[in-house]
Amino acid sequence: MSTSLNYKSFSKEQQTMDTLEKQLICPICLEMFTKPVVILPCQHNLCRKCASDIFQASNPYLPTRGGTTVASGGRFRCPSCRHEVVLDRHGVYGLQRNLLVENIIDIYKQESTRPERKSEQPMCEEHEDERINIYCLSCEVPTCSMCKVFGAHKDCQVAPLTHVFQRQKSELSDGIAVLVGSNDRVQGIISQLEETCRIVEECCRRQKQELCEKFDYLYAAGGWGVKGHTPVLLPK
Repeated sequence: MSTSLNYKSFSKEQQTMDTLEKQLICPICLEMFTKPVVILPCQHNLCRKCASDIFQASNPYLPTRGGTTVASGGRFRCPSCRHEVVLDRHGVYGLQRNLLVENIIDIYKQESTRPERKSEQPMCEEHEDERINIYCLSCEVPTCSMCKVFGAHKDCQVAPLTHVFQRQKSELSDGIAVLVGSNDRVQGIISQLEETCRIVEECCRRQKQELCEKFDYLYAAGGWGVKGHTPVLLPK
């Protein structure tokens, strides 16, 4: 009975740690936040490096030095809620650090390094004693070494699972950054088009008003509408 209670307690604690870890994942690099962590005006958090990457992707024509944008000021949109973040002359370095999140990350890392916190590696369904440690590039599925040597993937091309994971995660992070930057540029173009439409509509309104005023003047000067009066043609 005691063993069962201990297992349930550990399972509940592990679920809490997993839930906490999800809250500490950066939406750009998909890794746990890397210090320094900055908090945006919308209260969402980013790694400062990721915030800099988003800013550069949203402002590709600003001058850079050593991969860092040197121009002061600027703006980009939060990848979580699309709120527009306006930077001051300090750029992303002017964003406030979230020391609370940084402290939580430190505590989480200390707890997760304890032996009982280490998550179990998934095991192969075909070979129950073998851990899944490789990735079949041909079938695009994770598998174990025994499947490569004797099993269904013996004729397939494989790679270490960790290498494939890091590569795909890097590709996904780069794709997210590009999409965020592209979306910001599209939003900027949409804003310009909306402003152009507003200006055109305002010009049309003024032109219509002026045309109506001129027509009324000509109508009155020509005597149209006056009963029994012959219209007078104005000189050209």
